[in-house]
Amino acid sequence: MNAPRTRVQRRPVHGVLLLDKPLGLSSNQALQKAKWLLRAEKAGHTGTLDPLATGVLPLCFGAATKFSQQHLDADKVYETTVRLGLKTSTADAEGEVIQTREVRCTPGMVVEVLDRFMGPISQVPPMHSALKKDGKALYEYARQGETVEREARHVVIHDLELLDMQLQGDVPFLRLRVACSKGTYIRTLGEDIAEALDCGGHLSALRRVVTGPFDEAQCVSLTELEAMAEDERLSALQPVEVLLPSYTEVSLDSENAGRFLSGVRRRGPWVDCDHVAVYGEHPRALLGTAHVRGGELIPGRLLSPIEIQQILEKSPVNEPLLAEQV
Repeated sequence: MNAPRTRVQRRPVHGVLLLDKPLGLSSNQALQKAKWLLRAEKAGHTGTLDPLATGVLPLCFGAATKFSQQHLDADKVYETTVRLGLKTSTADAEGEVIQTREVRCTPGMVVEVLDRFMGPISQVPPMHSALKKDGKALYEYARQGETVEREARHVVIHDLELLDMQLQGDVPFLRLRVACSKGTYIRTLGEDIAEALDCGGHLSALRRVVTGPFDEAQCVSLTELEAMAEDERLSALQPVEVLLPSYTEVSLDSENAGRFLSGVRRRGPWVDCDHVAVYGEHPRALLGTAHVRGGELIPGRLLSPIEIQQILEKSPVNEPLLAEQV
């Protein structure tokens, strides 16, 4: 007979956990594990990493989930290894080998081919991806042995650095560092580079080292999080506003902050701006996002007064001033 499962008492948790996602877990599995460790009521992530990928995965909790979409457009940096000479069904190490070819390229050819993939390029999304076609994920078609037509996507490779290579021996490979725009499929990039080298290939390793303003040095692992005491886990969270690094800041006094939180536009000496992060002054607290048109501050995504109060309660320096804000 199985032992009864321990019921976790959930609680409001607000902030961003910069997780170093481990190998073998899906992004959702990693999210659920972190959510359980933090006993958080509400959580979401800012875009997925494949189970075979590791690295920077920002996880959003509570009020931060309202701004997770802001991060989907962020540029990314990956370090990846392309195994040359073996093509697989999934373009990574998870698939079956479907073609073996001899590797005959030279270092000069590698440099020339990598130059071709710099800048704006077109990619056909892989069948083994979560992109949807007629309401169904491409990987679902792939699992049924179907291949459907996919439209090419336009992405930008900002930088493509050759970190290491081995073109001879039993395991020829390229190790690359790729800085790219949102929507870039690194599996497809690796497969296309190997095809251009006339030997085929697949990704044997993939790590995201930077996403937007966040890098791997800021991350904690699930193992580290698990080893922490409960209060340490909460202190590992970044504040909600780290998701809005490039937003113009506007501060409001108590009266205007209350009206703004009710969805009422405010007038002020502000220039037109599409992306504004709005703060209350006493104490300083994020109220939400807005945009400015014709001197009017127009509310966008707002935190609720209870969310603001819960965030301030976790900050002892602000606690005596709590009533003034909300």
